[in-house]
Amino acid sequence: MSRIKPLMLCLVLGACAFDAHAQDDGQYWVSDNLPTYVRSGPTEGYRIVGTLESGDPVTLLGQQNDFSRVRSEEGDVVWIPSRYLQDSPSASSRLPELQTRVQELTSKLDGINEEWEQRVDDMKATLNDRAQRIESLEARNAELNTAYSDAQATMRSLKARLDTQEQDLLMRYFMYGAGVAGAGLLVGLIVPHLPRRRKRRSGWF
Repeated sequence: MSRIKPLMLCLVLGACAFDAHAQDDGQYWVSDNLPTYVRSGPTEGYRIVGTLESGDPVTLLGQQNDFSRVRSEEGDVVWIPSRYLQDSPSASSRLPELQTRVQELTSKLDGINEEWEQRVDDMKATLNDRAQRIESLEARNAELNTAYSDAQATMRSLKARLDTQEQDLLMRYFMYGAGVAGAGLLVGLIVPHLPRRRKRRSGWF
């Protein structure tokens, strides 16, 4: 009985000392490579009291030596090696969240892909419409060029005819003037040689 009391006293003092050095409550997670067994004390010599699954969230109550005292979600207080704790959720516990995120991103990418395909189709339709308009304008331009060339040819033909008519008219005027002048000259040459009519004498003389 005398031996138990000192042992109990040591345990109480150890627990008080541990609580005095314990950190504030904080959220931690069991790492992915954690052995499943947890113990009742801060050494390998303490008995195994249960297991914790990889990724289980625990609350850190304190640390001693290489062990950490944690509280599980069920409220059990156990000891595990400190190297098996991490301050972020494990990959296995985050897997559903990551899968949801991947699905969301995939959905967004699908939406972006559909939107981009629609935009590409709209751009193709716009380009086709513009190509048709350009083709129509080019055809109209060719027609106008042909009509312009025809008009120029017609104008040259009309100008040539007009020039010919002007030359003919000038030639006619010239011939008419020459004829008139020639006739006048001829009359001028003939008249002096015509016999003059004698004046009749009056019967009074």
